[in-house]
Amino acid sequence: MHQLLPTPLEDPDRELADEDLVQAYAYPEAASPSDCWVRANMVASADGAAGLDGRSGGLSGEGDRRVFGVLRGLADAVLVGAGTVRTEEYRPPAAAAQHAAHRRARGQLPAPVLAVVTARAEIDLEHLQPREGSSRPLVLTTTSADARRRAELATLADVVLVGRDRVDLSEALAALAARGLRRLLCEGGPTLLGQVVAGGLLDELCLTTAALLTGSPGPRLLDLDRCVGPVRLRIGHLLVDRDELLARYLVDRG
Repeated sequence: MHQLLPTPLEDPDRELADEDLVQAYAYPEAASPSDCWVRANMVASADGAAGLDGRSGGLSGEGDRRVFGVLRGLADAVLVGAGTVRTEEYRPPAAAAQHAAHRRARGQLPAPVLAVVTARAEIDLEHLQPREGSSRPLVLTTTSADARRRAELATLADVVLVGRDRVDLSEALAALAARGLRRLLCEGGPTLLGQVVAGGLLDELCLTTAALLTGSPGPRLLDLDRCVGPVRLRIGHLLVDRDELLARYLVDRG
């Protein structure tokens, strides 16, 4: 893996080490304890598909998987929609030994917290089962979700009510920040990412472009139920790993 932008390294032939990636993707310092930084990490084909055969993993190469691990190692919490949890067979992230020292130095939990967004509390308990070193997950749901179902989920997760019929993502972010979870990594899918963008909550997009044309009419990067207008981005850096391009974009607030 090599850096192309903003400028190549002094030795352009030197492979980026994991420590280089940790520095390249470091979160900015928060202006206040209540501020969250919302980073999305997505992979797409060259023709814009967000998955292959219904799953994003079919698009992911070695470089994308490597950055995926680094981004989780830096995050306080992984924000993901219930549909993606089911499709991609999520469970709470396990603690990773290679990130342990960095996480201790930053005062983080051994592993990022899995925070599932689901308006109706529709998530199977199997997806909340703990793994080695994992943190207790959160379920971000609504007051209209079935009370019995919420009680079942509460046996394995902290259930947080943020909205009546739809999850209010601004309230959800405030609830995460109140728990000290400010470095957020949104792993989608396209519906949740669309809601984050529509709410003006996105700070950064990490996008891997796979060297593949799927020729598929499936979901794209954003699934929006209304037009939100263009969101302008500026490039933070651009990496290349074999045929994969890995871009870090920052939302242009100006």
